Amino acid sequence: MSPVLLVHGGAGRYPEADDRAGALEGCEAAAREGWAVLRAGGSALDAVQAAVMALEDDPRFNAGSGSVLNAEGRVEMDAAIMDGSTVRAGAVAAVTTLRNPVAAARRVLEEGRTVLRVGPAVEAFARAQGLEAVDPAALITPRQQARWQAAHETVGCVALDAQGRLAAATSTGGLFDKPPGRVGDSALIGCGTYADERGAVSCTGQGEAIIRAALAMRVLSGLGADADPQAVARQALLWLAQRTGAEAGLILLDHQGRSAVVHNAPHMAFCRIEGEGQVSRGL
Repeated sequence: MSPVLLVHGGAGRYPEADDRAGALEGCEAAAREGWAVLRAGGSALDAVQAAVMALEDDPRFNAGSGSVLNAEGRVEMDAAIMDGSTVRAGAVAAVTTLRNPVAAARRVLEEGRTVLRVGPAVEAFARAQGLEAVDPAALITPRQQARWQAAHETVGCVALDAQGRLAAATSTGGLFDKPPGRVGDSALIGCGTYADERGAVSCTGQGEAIIRAALAMRVLSGLGADADPQAVARQALLWLAQRTGAEAGLILLDHQGRSAVVHNAPHMAFCRIEGEGQVSRGL
């Protein structure tokens, strides 16, 4: 099986040319981090974690160190990761002190006792697992203190490895000015993140609408043997828009390595790497 990896930087608005260029640059850099794992024979699960951690470390994106602020001026982050070959999943929500929430989600997956953990308890769990904690103030960037409210910019990655295994991961700071304790779609398995033997999906956009649609699972439910991934993804997004009026986007990778990138927001940066390292990217 030829590996494939696809990254998105979130559906939203990039009002300036520099923002658009930075989003493309950051997506490609993260994709190359994940691709290095696949090229070395690593698993899809390891690859999506590596790519999303790179996006969390990039302050240009609404995840990790670039997360938006809630109504109290604090960062609260959500993340999930899923192994399509075993349908094991881990997720964390409303965390405030973790540099890389997706790494904590991976530890939840590996422990196997739960799927979703939230708040201070998961932060204590992550510290006990040796993951890096930071002062919440260190996650607040000047950009987020003055950001436009219409952007979403959840980040995510899907991958297919040389053994034919699929995986997905998603991470977000959520919506600007959200109520404290609000959990969006990213951490909810089947909504913003899902992977099984059919394919892998990572969603972005207006989380409450994505949750009501169970969008990731809706996409995979339409992915039959002869179905075109792009057509299936477009139909699911059209249904969401017609029923809720929401802006959203998603990336999809099926078990054959075919992909889809769809969104109805003005922009959604993405980068795909496949074959011998061929790169394609866009907004």
